[in-house]
Amino acid sequence: MTELTIIDVYAFGVPIILALILFEVLISNLQSKNYYNSGDTWCTSGLLFGNILIGFAIKGSIVGFHFFLYQFRIVDLVAILPNWLLWILTFVLIDLVFYIYHRLSHRVRFLWAIHMSHHSSEEMNFAVSFRQAWFGPISKVPFFMVLPILGLDPLMIAVAGVISTLWGVVGHTQIIGKLGPLEWLFNTPSHHRVHHGSNPEYIDKNYGNLLIIWDRLFGTFQPEERPVNYGLVNNVNTFNPVKITFMGWNKIFLDMKKASSLRKAIDHFFGPPTTHEKEALN
Repeated sequence: MTELTIIDVYAFGVPIILALILFEVLISNLQSKNYYNSGDTWCTSGLLFGNILIGFAIKGSIVGFHFFLYQFRIVDLVAILPNWLLWILTFVLIDLVFYIYHRLSHRVRFLWAIHMSHHSSEEMNFAVSFRQAWFGPISKVPFFMVLPILGLDPLMIAVAGVISTLWGVVGHTQIIGKLGPLEWLFNTPSHHRVHHGSNPEYIDKNYGNLLIIWDRLFGTFQPEERPVNYGLVNNVNTFNPVKITFMGWNKIFLDMKKASSLRKAIDHFFGPPTTHEKEALN
């Protein structure tokens, strides 16, 4: 078990994130970069609000579910590993599971319908990191449930997960350039800018959150080589968070309704995005 709590992490991390946003706004104004668009930022706030509501509603249930699964752990890692190594293993496995979840969120149509809202912004700033899908907390459950089964401490999973999420905020900015040797191991702002790009060579690249090693290992890595065009190839052209949240679902159900067979209807839901939507995967 760990004495560090989620409240401790938020108490330390949130002021830093707010300071980063204020600093970025200041730099944007001083350099006339226009990194922030008021309509886009209000839309981000709406998406974040829905995500927080659902997250709070199920957060306790998820932790409880992880403790339930922990009873059936394959290995008692807490008993056999020193605490420092357990922390490292927890961060690494969380990042690997996130990579798998994130990659599938771009390749499975109903998951993309959830995740697409995060990529709907044509801006790139720290605030965009809060542009989170309303149903994201629910869609992650089947993936991250493997961690307590493997033997990771549920409380440690929760704390490390929050820390990893806070690190993800740092990647959403244009004011930080390349970071030298760190580019080989970590998912830096440069790498994550690529992930948010609609440039042909940037689509479906750099899925990692904390680390970039999974992308290098599994062939989805792309360095930032030219200016990034942010957003989707076919942008949503709206700042309405409700419309953005459900537009992908509407298209799925319309296609399922028009399907000529049950098999095709199921494929519209679980299969890859349509050709039109594939162009918008980034």
